[in-house]
Amino acid sequence: MAEKKIMLGNEAIARGAYEAGVKVSAAYPGTPSTEISENIVKYPEIYAEWSPNEKVAMEVAIGASISGVRAMASMKHVGVNVASDPLYTISYGGVNGGLVLVAADDPGLYSSQNEQDTRCVARAAIVPVLEPSDSAEAKEFMKFAFELSEDYDTPVILRTTTRLSHSQGVVELNDRVVPEDKAYERNPAKFVMMPGNAKGRHVYVEERMNRLMEDGCNFAINRAEYRDTSIGFITSGIPYQYVREACPNASVLKLGMVHPLPKKLIEEFASKVDKLYIFEELEPVIEEQVRSWGIEAVGKEIFTRQGEYSANLLRKVLLNENPQKEAAEQVPARPPILCPGCPHRSVFSVLNKLKIHAAGDIGCYTLGAVAPLSVIDTTVCMGASISTLHGMEKAKGKDYIKNWVAVIGDSTFMHTGVNSLMNMVYNQGTGTVMILDNSTTGMTGHQDNAATGKTLMGETVPAINIYHLCKSMGINHVIEVNAFDLKELERVIKEETQRDEVSVIITKSPCVLLKGNVFPNVCRPIPEKCKKCGACLRPGCPALTKNADGTISIDETMCNGCGLCKNLCMFDAIDCVPRN
Repeated sequence: MAEKKIMLGNEAIARGAYEAGVKVSAAYPGTPSTEISENIVKYPEIYAEWSPNEKVAMEVAIGASISGVRAMASMKHVGVNVASDPLYTISYGGVNGGLVLVAADDPGLYSSQNEQDTRCVARAAIVPVLEPSDSAEAKEFMKFAFELSEDYDTPVILRTTTRLSHSQGVVELNDRVVPEDKAYERNPAKFVMMPGNAKGRHVYVEERMNRLMEDGCNFAINRAEYRDTSIGFITSGIPYQYVREACPNASVLKLGMVHPLPKKLIEEFASKVDKLYIFEELEPVIEEQVRSWGIEAVGKEIFTRQGEYSANLLRKVLLNENPQKEAAEQVPARPPILCPGCPHRSVFSVLNKLKIHAAGDIGCYTLGAVAPLSVIDTTVCMGASISTLHGMEKAKGKDYIKNWVAVIGDSTFMHTGVNSLMNMVYNQGTGTVMILDNSTTGMTGHQDNAATGKTLMGETVPAINIYHLCKSMGINHVIEVNAFDLKELERVIKEETQRDEVSVIITKSPCVLLKGNVFPNVCRPIPEKCKKCGACLRPGCPALTKNADGTISIDETMCNGCGLCKNLCMFDAIDCVPRN
């Protein structure tokens, strides 16, 4: 009897890749996709890497596929934007070994800057999409995705969402089956996408999607469940679970392949139910296609395009209630904060003191936008801090940005910040760039990157030296400074922001939550010295609270002994002492 195990959706996706015989996996960490690679690396039969960005990850997987083995790339939905250049083109080229892109969408914006729907990207890229509904399907759909990829000569997207990625279910474990490597044969007409070749491949791609639309009617992953035919739902993914919970007696057409849609199967199902609902999170991808076929259905006119769905939402909408208003009343606000001892807080406290604006980026340091630090003015996408600052200068002149800096982390700098800094140098900008090097990819859970000296597979490798990388671009002023040295940090920021040439400030202090970090000291208040000025409270460290009499308390279970509060106190009312 096969072994069964409770697995996260991401863990099940990794298991599916293992059982499917995948040999190469490349990814860039991003919630909610990160745990896929962190579980894949547990299977030594698979080569797994953190790539510097999603475009590179996709290209690594493409190269492995062309060579004849099964390969995959994993990323969150906004990472698909970065990977879209190679994705759109390999859709024309097709595959040799099976090629799967796992894209993790984030309905509800739990950890993202937008709610984009990867199905829309897939339609534009002309790539089929599979969408599992639980952990068991996540594993099996991965295996089917590779079969589909090879049978139809196409990359395949496996779409997951935060709820599926991070929920658990029972998964049956099977043996790994490795198909024989496919022979590589030189074929420029297939893999060299110059215009003449691409024209022919575009015709093939459209024929391929037509075949998938027809054949999909017989795929086991698309199934009609007939119960009470007075009401029917077309749905997929996690929303299927909500339909089954809220309307257990309704008929359901559960779609495992959401692009292209199985037209004949949908037409048959629609003809057998009295009233048809289309229940899909985010964009009306299924709904628009179904309605274009002349099928009457109820969709986004009653179901929101925003946020994550639930069984309760479905119940309330069907009862003509207002779910959005009620949900807002039930969910308390929980503002995000930097951890106690975070080096970013120290940097931002200095910027705040100097009234410096910061063009921000994607990472923990985005939290510098909120009170009480309030120094991050913009956040667009990975690497954008440097480019947007450069754009401001070119629009308003170099004097305009004398009280601005671009803020970016070490991992994000490796991702796309390098290109942005190169552009600033090349086009004669004068901006000041602050690289907040905390020795990890912090917000997604401490993954390594090219600057840390360790790979996903645990190998120690030469670390890219950010200081020397910046110097190699011809930047004359590159300064490294301890993030907690407030006086030196203030001096350097004042000096560098006034230069008429590009300068880089690298603040070097590791993330407080990194494994191996030991905090021997703890900060303690000295109430009799306290002048109740509140200077120590201004950076917003959650370990500090204000007492009724105006003095402060420090929670020693939270304090990491970074000394920021002590350094800000002008009256020596805080001391750093050895931890008990």
